[in-house]
Amino acid sequence: MITPPSIEILRFNTCGSVDDGKSTLIGRLLYDSKNLMEDQLDALERSADLTGGGQINLANVTDGLRAEREQGITIDVAYRYFATPRRRFIVADTPGHVQYTRNMVTGASTANLSIVLVDARQGVTEQTRRHSCIAALLGIPHIVFAVNKMDLVDWSEERFLQIRADIEAFLPKLDAFRDVKFIPISALHGDNVVDPSPHMPWYEGPTLLRHLETVHIASDWNLAALRFPVQWVNRPHRPTDPRLHDFRGFSGQLAGGIVRVGQPVLVLPSGWKTHVREIWTPAGIEPEAFCPQSITLVLEHDLDISRGDMIVGVDALPGMSQDVVARLCWMHPRPLTAGRKFLLKHTTQTVQAVVTGLEHRLDIASFEPQPCPAELQLNDIGEVRIHTARPLIYDGYASNRLTGSFILIEPGTNATVAAGMLRPPTEPARLEYTDFVI
Repeated sequence: MITPPSIEILRFNTCGSVDDGKSTLIGRLLYDSKNLMEDQLDALERSADLTGGGQINLANVTDGLRAEREQGITIDVAYRYFATPRRRFIVADTPGHVQYTRNMVTGASTANLSIVLVDARQGVTEQTRRHSCIAALLGIPHIVFAVNKMDLVDWSEERFLQIRADIEAFLPKLDAFRDVKFIPISALHGDNVVDPSPHMPWYEGPTLLRHLETVHIASDWNLAALRFPVQWVNRPHRPTDPRLHDFRGFSGQLAGGIVRVGQPVLVLPSGWKTHVREIWTPAGIEPEAFCPQSITLVLEHDLDISRGDMIVGVDALPGMSQDVVARLCWMHPRPLTAGRKFLLKHTTQTVQAVVTGLEHRLDIASFEPQPCPAELQLNDIGEVRIHTARPLIYDGYASNRLTGSFILIEPGTNATVAAGMLRPPTEPARLEYTDFVI
């Protein structure tokens, strides 16, 4: 389906316990919204006798691995794209098994909205709590608790309200979501997924697709403070084009705020001050740009700026420090202990880092911190202290997901071992230079 480029894009993920129907739900969304191509439908029909008992198995839309279809589980993160006249969507189908929690973190890291499925028969499980906690830590502002398989509990309103009450009992401990929705569905039969259910007249809210189409996401980006991590120094060297012969710009993605021509900016960590002369976008030169656009900035003065530096507004400075506190989702079989060294990738720079201390480990059952753990094991969530070889220019994750996040990489293997969310800086950046360029 062709959609105008001005239509908003909503990124969301599905998560929850094993066999809660995550893959089936995405298959149903695509099938009922007429977003499956003829070849995809043919492939589903051909695989029906092998995996669906002679019937089309909608989970096979996302479960493409042979092991996934044989076992009826999701192992890897599967991304699918679809559109309606109202909005375009990028959906990540993430695994439910505890051992694949790291895959869930990967799929949810860029989501605007998270759908946590709950089996109406099983109710709230440990994975329901774990995935809700991870969604909160990742700063996902919108969450939908989809109570699935309502057909197996006789479409019971009482069961739905009981599960809703159980979830509402632990949500205040997370204190993260701006928007929470509860929707009773049957992904297998399509009730309340795209079309309203005739079996649950007691539910008067929107269908899942209707909610996805209308949830407000325009204010999810941080537009208050300019943050522009420099990714590439752009020198095209085109003698045939007078504008580009001596061109020197700085390319990257705006991580926060709005930038305008003539605006005063600071370059960190150097502290030099200058003004914006031009803003280049894929559409040409524009008077302004905003997060999360990818742009090239041309500054008034020729300054020594390279990849990893950050251009910021003068009115709201980020933190700048070699010692930071962060929450980690540990994603490696080898436990994390204090003193281990890693490569830390933050925005566009990668620096050497050492974990200097483990502050606490989060108990998923109670959401209470357990202080001073000896180690963090696979899929544990905890708070740590980190020292870096060069200063990080950062914000708290709660205020800016792009400048407040990082990953830890194990030297030698290049394995990504942790996803981190930075705590807010205790004070803004202290600049070393006072002789700014005027």
